[in-house]
Amino acid sequence: MLHNFWEQKQVNPTSSSSALSENLLSESGCRTDRLLLYESSSGSSCVCYVTLPGGSCFGNYKVCHTQAEARRDAARVALMNSLVNELPCRQITSQFITQSLQQAASDSTMSVEDASNSDTSLGTYSLLLHSYIGKTMLQFQEMMTIFQLLHWNGTLKALRDKRYSRQSVISYYSQKGLNEYMRSSMALDWLGREQRSPGRIEVELHLARRELVSTRRRGQELRFYKEKTEILSLALSQAYVHHTLRIDQEPSHNNKQEHLPLYRLCNHDSEHNTSPPCSPSL
Repeated sequence: MLHNFWEQKQVNPTSSSSALSENLLSESGCRTDRLLLYESSSGSSCVCYVTLPGGSCFGNYKVCHTQAEARRDAARVALMNSLVNELPCRQITSQFITQSLQQAASDSTMSVEDASNSDTSLGTYSLLLHSYIGKTMLQFQEMMTIFQLLHWNGTLKALRDKRYSRQSVISYYSQKGLNEYMRSSMALDWLGREQRSPGRIEVELHLARRELVSTRRRGQELRFYKEKTEILSLALSQAYVHHTLRIDQEPSHNNKQEHLPLYRLCNHDSEHNTSPPCSPSL
């Protein structure tokens, strides 16, 4: 049913949720999961994640004892969220933006008038919302995940220190999206932090895994937490490789760095001298 929903979305993106749901059970015949990405892991219980075409990710919230059960439960959660996302109330409209900005202003010390200033955080939020008018909340969340990761990694601060405008950063990353280069760059940033403060990645990874589990069990969209976990796991694996090579071998400094299968090399001396990953060439 989840596959059929997204297959019909590809054919007719403007279909209403009611029209799509009516056809879910009527579809039959051969199908593939080329539109969806399923990932499974085993432990005390089985876990399955399903990633939708736009990048949104959901997992099973029930305790499952087989991979098939976990897969069905993850697909059920993703289908419910996909259907709800098609409702008119989930579209970003001018009225929704006004209400969101008022709520954001009331939750902070800022005035709603600050939304007209792109140099403020409220102004940035307003800019992001207006760029997604007519789209759905799930689409907006997919884009926001990128900026959540950039903020968590310290990239946004690095770009701000280099005096990139917020508008140029938003424009660049909204078009670029999240790719393997960005993930590897973030992993290398964390590898550099680990070299300056041993054990830091393990602490951060433990926290990220706890966040991922709690978010999954609430049936919420969890790409941000899953990406954090995978980036930190990649960084930790590289830290182990680097440590092993340093202890067991005596190659030159350049040869040791060549064993790291990532896109750029860490600056071993100062985090501030490291160029922020994927800096926009604007």
